[in-house]
Amino acid sequence: MKTNEIKLLFKQFEEAASLVENVECWSARDIQLLLGYSKWENFEKVVEKARVACENAGEKVSDHFPDVRKTIQMPKSAEREVVDILLTRYACYLIAQNGDSRKPEIAFAQNYFAVQTRRAELVEKRMLEYERVKAREKLSQTEKQLSAILYERGVDSKGFGIIRSKGDQALFRLSTSQLKTKLGIPDKRPLADFLPTISIKAKDLAAEMTGLNVQTKNIKGQDRVENEHVDNNLAVRKMLVNRGIVPENLPADEDIKKVQRKLEKEDKKLLKDKKNKT
Repeated sequence: MKTNEIKLLFKQFEEAASLVENVECWSARDIQLLLGYSKWENFEKVVEKARVACENAGEKVSDHFPDVRKTIQMPKSAEREVVDILLTRYACYLIAQNGDSRKPEIAFAQNYFAVQTRRAELVEKRMLEYERVKAREKLSQTEKQLSAILYERGVDSKGFGIIRSKGDQALFRLSTSQLKTKLGIPDKRPLADFLPTISIKAKDLAAEMTGLNVQTKNIKGQDRVENEHVDNNLAVRKMLVNRGIVPENLPADEDIKKVQRKLEKEDKKLLKDKKNKT
């Protein structure tokens, strides 16, 4: 997500909060819209999953999801009372965790409600770390799928490793080992664990292109697949360079495993220390 998008969502979530008996709460009706759910019935299903998660955590559901009534405006100045739910920060966090993280609003909410210090820059930093972790997970899934596709076309695991390495060389103009040396990456660790988000996504796009073309063009054999993968990485590189991004000149980022452990630790802390965060 872009900085301006994060700041806009931050502002909207901040303005939707209110104090009820000195407890920070959000209206479920407001959160429904902020999370991109147009129908209350669909959002209720997510809320119910969050309630179950709350109960499984040993918490009193009514403390975090109290039912209330809300008056809404109807056409011609009419009013109608509807069912609403007051949600604590902990409740909102559980709802976000049970939502579809592919939706940008859900991804933002997962990080917004996990950060205790209400500062936009901290939420933005966590969002960037979260995006990088998700990009790395997506690359792993794409490469696993590509490996399976290539195996059916006569490419074994060793051959796949060679193809992936040739792709890296086309994308970065350096071999995998050369780039690791340049960036100070441990020899036995995967290159992608230390790449910035844009480079991870570049590798993922090239791999996606290879998988699609191998299937649609019915490409078989290691040499032909290798040529296809190199061409796709060259195409992605050309796009980046044309936009002023030279991938091999980008600095290494923090070890993705450390970032992931940090995010998981923050999530666990929220679950344990929710009383200080509601």
